[in-house]
Amino acid sequence: MTTTKIDGVSVTTAANVYFDGKCVSHGITFPDGTKKSVGVVLPSTLTFNTGAPEIMECVAGSCEYKLKGTDAWVQSTAGTQFNVPGNSSFEIRVTEPYHYICHFG
Repeated sequence: MTTTKIDGVSVTTAANVYFDGKCVSHGITFPDGTKKSVGVVLPSTLTFNTGAPEIMECVAGSCEYKLKGTDAWVQSTAGTQFNVPGNSSFEIRVTEPYHYICHFG
């Protein structure tokens, strides 16, 4: 199921801009203190490093990703998600805008 709306959160109005604008996101905080980010990755191939574990949920578009230590590229489309371990990294290949919610573990 694709998340289409998130109610009752605080939104950081200043955008997080990474990779010369190829990834732009906004932080959101839930009443219980849970933090997530909502953003878009524009067509590119990028490498993201993680501190805490993350779940990347695709809400529109698609991407291919490859987790650190693996050789296989895997597709993620709207309604799907993938898990990234903490203190790791993943590569992402995007050919159309990839809209996501990053759930921090």
